[in-house]
Amino acid sequence: MTRRGLLLGGLAVCTSVAACGAQEREQVPVPYVPATPDPPAPPPVPVSARRVYSAARGSEVDLVVIAPEGVPIAGLPVCLALHGKGSNARGFADLGVPAMLSEVVDAGTPPFALVALDGAHYWVDVDGGDDPLRMLVDELPGWLADTELGAPAAALGISMGAFGALRYAREQRDMKAIAACSPALFVDWPDAEAREVFANESQWESHEPLRHTAELGRAEIGVWCGEDDPFAGAARKLVQATTPARAEIGPGEHDESYWTSAMPEILRFVGARLA
Repeated sequence: MTRRGLLLGGLAVCTSVAACGAQEREQVPVPYVPATPDPPAPPPVPVSARRVYSAARGSEVDLVVIAPEGVPIAGLPVCLALHGKGSNARGFADLGVPAMLSEVVDAGTPPFALVALDGAHYWVDVDGGDDPLRMLVDELPGWLADTELGAPAAALGISMGAFGALRYAREQRDMKAIAACSPALFVDWPDAEAREVFANESQWESHEPLRHTAELGRAEIGVWCGEDDPFAGAARKLVQATTPARAEIGPGEHDESYWTSAMPEILRFVGARLA
C-alpha cells in the first residue's frame, strides 16, 4: 500500500469514528426534569382579628373570628361568642377555643364559626352612651357580611357573656341555640345592685334574663355551671324556668378551669343545632 493510500485510509477511519461519536452524542437522551409544581395553598387561618368602629359603643372594638382549622370560612353557620367580665374578644383564643373547635369538628361535629367582640357591663346599655346590645343587633351583621358570613344563628356566653347571650336572644327570636356557661344572673335586685352595674332596679329588671325567660324564642338552651360557683343558684333557677335541652351542674367553680373543661361539650351542643 502506498503512503498516500495509507493516509487516505486513516483519514476515512477518523472521519467515520468522529461521525459515529457525533451520532452517539445526538442519540443520548436528555434526562426529563419535571416542572416544579406550585406549592399547595396554605390552609385557612383558624383565627382572625380586626378592629372595627362601633357607633353604638362610641369606640373601636376587636372583632375575632374563629373557624375550624382547614375549613373555608365563607358561608359557615355562625355562633356569637360573648366573653365574661374583665375579659375581651381575644379571651376565647386564650382559653384554647380554636383548638377545641377544630378537635370537635374533626371528631364529627358539623363545622361552624365563632364570632367574638369586645363588650362591657353585661352587654346592655346602662349609661346611655355605650350600648353593646345595639352593636350586636345593628352593626355586627354588616361586619360579618364583609367576611362572607351570615348573621349569628346561635350564641354562647361565659359568665357576664351568658347574661348577654340570653339578652341577645330576646332580640333575635329565630336563634337555634343558646349556651350559657357559668351564667352571671341575678335572682333579686340586692344581688344585682351589689355588682354596681345597673343604674336602678327598673333598668336591671328590663334586662335580667331570669325575668324574661318566656321571651327567648325558639332557641334550644344549654346550661353549664359549677356547683361551687356563686351563680349556681341562679343557674338552677334558669334551668327550672326554661327546661333546657341540656343542663350540667356539677363539680367546678367560676373559673377558667371549669370553662375549659365544659367548652368542648358546649361546642358540640351548638354545632349540632346549627347543622
